[in-house]
Amino acid sequence: MTHLFDSSAIFAHYFQEPGREVVQELIENPEHEVGISVLTLYEFDRRLVEFALEKAERDAAISDYLACLDEVFAVDQEVCAAASSLRASASRRISAVDILIAATAAVHSATLVHRDAHFAAIPAELLRQEYIG
Repeated sequence: MTHLFDSSAIFAHYFQEPGREVVQELIENPEHEVGISVLTLYEFDRRLVEFALEKAERDAAISDYLACLDEVFAVDQEVCAAASSLRASASRRISAVDILIAATAAVHSATLVHRDAHFAAIPAELLRQEYIG
């Protein structure tokens, strides 16, 4: 895996916000393997609920992303252990979901692609990041 999209990167892409082009390029480039955490699927669905999309529309949007991604990663014991280490090393608090997504990227040696400034609290030597904000 070369890149893992945080929920913020998927939101940027779906809602055609700044950073969308970077996400699209990573998806289209065959030299990159891109994935997401299962937690991103949850966050994406919840965001679409906020925009009053019906279940069928939400399912279609999720299916479209699943079709163009290389992998969806589960949260397992290794990811949980990595999340604890990242949180302990971070210079400020990061939400549980975000630290688990970051840990997923770290465990799979992927670059975390995101638009969230709070990820800067994680030391660069522990997590490769690409900020698209």
